[in-house]
Amino acid sequence: MTTLLISHPACLAHDMGEGHPERPDRIRAVDRALEREVFQMLARDVAPRAEIAAIARVHPVDYIEALRSATPAQGHVAIDQDTSMNPGTFEAALRSAGGAIFAVDEVMTRKVRNAFVATRPPGHHAEMATPMGFCFFNNAAVAARHARAVYGAERVAIMDFDVHHGNGTQHIFWSDPNVMYTSTHEMPNYPGTGAIGERGEHDQIVNAPLRAGDGGDTFREAMEVAILPRIDDFAPDLVIISAGFDAHRRDPLGNLNLVEADYVWATRKLMEIAQKRCGGRVVSVLEGGYDLEGLSRSVAAHVTTLMEG
Repeated sequence: MTTLLISHPACLAHDMGEGHPERPDRIRAVDRALEREVFQMLARDVAPRAEIAAIARVHPVDYIEALRSATPAQGHVAIDQDTSMNPGTFEAALRSAGGAIFAVDEVMTRKVRNAFVATRPPGHHAEMATPMGFCFFNNAAVAARHARAVYGAERVAIMDFDVHHGNGTQHIFWSDPNVMYTSTHEMPNYPGTGAIGERGEHDQIVNAPLRAGDGGDTFREAMEVAILPRIDDFAPDLVIISAGFDAHRRDPLGNLNLVEADYVWATRKLMEIAQKRCGGRVVSVLEGGYDLEGLSRSVAAHVTTLMEG
């Protein structure tokens, strides 16, 4: 079995304005990085449009339709102080959620070993009925609920190594005993959540906050002490990675100092647990990463490791 890369051109049409860090060039940088000869063995497919019913396992239909209605015919409409929509946003959001769902389909039916979803907008800040932090639909959450509803996955683990805490994913699964959310992130930083004491109603939320200036050694220690044993003990039927690469030392929106080797290490550790617990099933979805060189190098390292599985 191989690794599947999922993307869609519609993700280039979502634009939040000149100078915004979450920009179409992010996907272009990822595409260029994954065009190299070493990635020719990747399976590749386009992200389908998510069905509203699939998104509605996470987000209320009224919320979904409000976003559709907010889509401008031209220009931009502000959603919050740093999130806006243009005419291409809603379609891109449907494709991002759809890509995550499709990845689950292919991995759970063993058509591929694992998958990386290279789409935007990202998702982990989107709460059940609140878009924020560049996010509209919570792609990782939609994927987790799809795995449970369609494939009977009893337990799904989500690991988020974005520099920003995934408040949306934590919010959505706060009282869900069947989904474990784990996160390393810089604190304090946007959005202000993610303290160690935030543990969920069933002790299935695991936050391991890092401090500005921390690098790979501290990140790996947090993973080894606080997170990896908990995921292993949870014995998931699927591992989902919220793969944000803005903890890279080059990134302008964070103050951590991770490098490509740290992402290789973390990916490998998560794959080892997945191999032990669920036949290697891993779905990785792109979250943040705003320095184009740091992003492209980190994605290449991450996907190379997935291919080694």
